[in-house]
Amino acid sequence: HGERINSMVTSVIEASTGKKDIKMTSEVGQAMDELRNFLFEAVYRNPVAKGEEVKARSMLAELYDYYVLHPQEMPDVYYRNTEFESVGRCVCDFISGMTDRYAIDIYKKLFIPGVWQGINE
Repeated sequence: HGERINSMVTSVIEASTGKKDIKMTSEVGQAMDELRNFLFEAVYRNPVAKGEEVKARSMLAELYDYYVLHPQEMPDVYYRNTEFESVGRCVCDFISGMTDRYAIDIYKKLFIPGVWQGINE
């Protein structure tokens, strides 16, 4: 990810320095277009991935409901904010910062019986 971002930033600097327009070099711009097209085809609009959306929404809703009822179990940085913000807002902030893998791991820990964990992995 870092190399990709560095390439994009460097490309913008190279193509824009001393010019009125801000743009990327054609080479990096073309690569970005190809990456974007691939992601839409293989990920964002992929029927298999789209089929998982219902499960993901359900998982996030259950995590939200759990932490609204147990805000003290969030990391301190989020829990302390409940003094100034609503619990729901703090839970949203906590969940929105989770990676997919972290959310799944937390969900397993909270809702999947320990004896079932590891099955089919």
